[in-house]
Amino acid sequence: MMKQWMKRIGLTLGAGVLLAACGGSDENAANDGANKELAIGILQLMDHESLNASRQGFVDVLEEAGYVEGENLTLDYQNAQGDQANLQTMSERLAGDNDLILAIATPAVQSLANIEKDTPILFTAVTDPVDAGLVASLEKPGANITGTTDAGPIEEQVKLLLSVAEDAENIGIIYNSSEPNSVIQADQAKAILEENDQNVVVLTVSSTNDVQQAMESLAQDVDGVYIPTDNTLASTMATVAQVAKNYKLPVVAAAADQVLDGGLATYGIDYYELGRQTGEMALDILENGATTADMAVQSSKNLELVVNEEMAEALGIDPASITVPE
Repeated sequence: MMKQWMKRIGLTLGAGVLLAACGGSDENAANDGANKELAIGILQLMDHESLNASRQGFVDVLEEAGYVEGENLTLDYQNAQGDQANLQTMSERLAGDNDLILAIATPAVQSLANIEKDTPILFTAVTDPVDAGLVASLEKPGANITGTTDAGPIEEQVKLLLSVAEDAENIGIIYNSSEPNSVIQADQAKAILEENDQNVVVLTVSSTNDVQQAMESLAQDVDGVYIPTDNTLASTMATVAQVAKNYKLPVVAAAADQVLDGGLATYGIDYYELGRQTGEMALDILENGATTADMAVQSSKNLELVVNEEMAEALGIDPASITVPE
């Protein structure tokens, strides 16, 4: 998944809601005796690198534990392609017929939560599961839903942007206002930027069709852009990248895969590893009898600096000058 022109530096995150069940499977301890057959449903909001990576991490952990699709594992993978009506239909399909369901992104979990009240549901790529009404609290979810949050270090990401946008006075934020995760992150970023004496220009989009025009408009008024872990923007980062190059505009995005696809840099989480954490939680439920009601929501163990060296050079920025914010 890595491209040669990318620089990634993994750093341990010492804060957040973490449990011991986050570690990777021992290569020699894969559960060759996984005799029971499992049926697992997966509901994903849409296609883009971050969500796909989280799904792959989840599936890889199951395979390492001895659960192989086509042998003793049945995966029912549904992708709504960003359509709310699809989410409803697919949630109804997955409900009741699986041992466990993985929901990827907040709208997917919310759709399932309205229908499935008994089968364990694990989520990933959800920023604020409490605000989204998915769990009673991070420490004790209280029902059949828990999982991993992709809440990132927004203050550090803002500092990173200000460090590369030299002498910036105006910073733009762009996101889809219909995505609750994006609204939360954008509001937090705006407050932090204003504390740093920045004039903040906010533009929202309603679909991928709006992104190019919004970016073109934003680029004329700002010295840098912040993008949260927004699914609409994540799926159109190539468009963002082209505008950024044309206007020599540094873009700091909240997710590593958004940088892989055309942002300049981020200091954030690895969605593949977050998916693996979710897979470990699934094993705890399926093999050890853990319950979602008592299983705390987990945050990422690791943060990483990701720099798109090709983009940095296109903007006239020395990639080596981009460092972890203090």
